[in-house]
Amino acid sequence: MRKTGLVVLALGLAAPAWGGAVAKGRPAAMASRGAADVAAAVASADRPADQVKLDESRKPAQVLSFEGLKRGDMALDLFTGGGYYAEIMGKAVGPTGGVVAWEPANFLNDKTRAGFAALKQRTPNVGMMATPINALSLPASTFDFVMLHLNYHDLYWESAKYGFPRVDPSSILATLYQSVKPGGVVAVVDHVGPAGDTRELVEKFHRIDPGTVKADFERAGFVLEAESNVLRNPADDHSKGVFDAEIRGKTDRFVYRFRKPR
Repeated sequence: MRKTGLVVLALGLAAPAWGGAVAKGRPAAMASRGAADVAAAVASADRPADQVKLDESRKPAQVLSFEGLKRGDMALDLFTGGGYYAEIMGKAVGPTGGVVAWEPANFLNDKTRAGFAALKQRTPNVGMMATPINALSLPASTFDFVMLHLNYHDLYWESAKYGFPRVDPSSILATLYQSVKPGGVVAVVDHVGPAGDTRELVEKFHRIDPGTVKADFERAGFVLEAESNVLRNPADDHSKGVFDAEIRGKTDRFVYRFRKPR
């Protein structure tokens, strides 16, 4: 495998992608594949209890069914965090598919590494990679499906405390665009925020104006194919930060399905 400056941890299935095995495509017999069994993946008995508790507010089965995840997909979980969606998607795409769980390198520590090692024991077709956010590198034309869950707004965030530098969202999206196969899907779920200066809003509330997201992705070449109201909450006060005890876990969230044209 070529040295690309990535930190790659126990990638398993995902590792050959950087050598071209996945990027070259799957056999023709796999070209027609059905919807992933998301409900069974969510119901899996070995998922950690702390993640199962999040299902009520995140509604992963409904979200992934709407987004169109398929058996055999090669998926990317961008900003994987604790691996919530990476694990569900890994179970749902099955042994002919796989998931690359990406996390900013500065967020890795002994706890996150241990958590991922345990995740990989439960779901072997999930691999993890990490790079600095301002050095994101992804293989070309590799991913059928990308999940960006509650983190797109972080591309407008910066923090010296957490070692998260200022980045250019358009550059990140350009990297993402070239990594998605023609016809591939990018699922974006995020906290609804008011209009205004995006960086100021993200810093203050960790929310983002849905119009900003649409415009960013359309400039990058993606097409907004559909949106779902499954996570909308009209009772949410958009002037509250998402970590406010009154609204945490119950924010008003948009769910978009973007597609890369064929």
